[in-house]
Amino acid sequence: MAILDGRKVSGEMLERLSHDVKRMQLSHLQPKLAVILVGDNPASLSYIKQKKKACEKTGVAWEQIDYSTAVTTDELVAKIHELNKDIKTHGILVQLPLPDHIFTPDVFKAIDPKKDVDGFTAYNLGKMFLSKSFEDLAPCTPMGVIRMFEYYDIDVKGKEAVIVGHSNIVGKPLAAMLLNRDATVTICHVHTEDLAAHTKRADIVCVAVGKANLITEDMVKVGAIVVDIGFNRLDNGKMVGDADFKGLEKKVNWITPVPGGCGPMTVSCLIENTVRAAMRIHNFK
Repeated sequence: MAILDGRKVSGEMLERLSHDVKRMQLSHLQPKLAVILVGDNPASLSYIKQKKKACEKTGVAWEQIDYSTAVTTDELVAKIHELNKDIKTHGILVQLPLPDHIFTPDVFKAIDPKKDVDGFTAYNLGKMFLSKSFEDLAPCTPMGVIRMFEYYDIDVKGKEAVIVGHSNIVGKPLAAMLLNRDATVTICHVHTEDLAAHTKRADIVCVAVGKANLITEDMVKVGAIVVDIGFNRLDNGKMVGDADFKGLEKKVNWITPVPGGCGPMTVSCLIENTVRAAMRIHNFK
């Protein structure tokens, strides 16, 4: 068994991106990410901290705009329109989750696709479905999985890939990216009957549902690749994924740890998208 080490891959990505930022700065261009945070959800604060640290490491400018949970959808949309017009802002990120009274689709619809570094707008999602050549600003977590496969020379062409979880943020876009690379893809979800029947035949199992130890040793075949995108905090405070790492490590060829797997890759791909957005906006090569 070998580890898909997200921390290692992410660190090398951020190092390369810092060189791109320095090249831009020499031409008096400063990539900038604006982050909108609503409330003080502990998980959101933790994610924000990691993203800010990655910006500092690469030289990307950071602006954090904080709102109380009383903010309205209209207020958020107005702020996004303001950032859309700001020539010094190249990436706009709205930290999820938003309060229940906020209509999230309207918030993301307001973001200029050229500055949509989360890759959540219909325009960027639609482009991504065309081919891998159009994955310009793709969702960060699925792209992080692809970047890990690329780093470790894992060719998905012709492989049977099963994705557990069909969210618009992870499951669906990851399926499209794997299809773009000629994998055979099955998407499973909460209504799938006999999940194990699907995962047992898979060469690659990607799981992102938020249920600790959902994927167990008896559910995968020998030599499979398991990508654990889940993130769960147990009662004892320990962080685990959706896969039983201890049980699986004896059976699989590759597996991502939690923490230290897909999480760091999501952050590095956010920075990659921000730098790419700035380059595209300024036509910088």
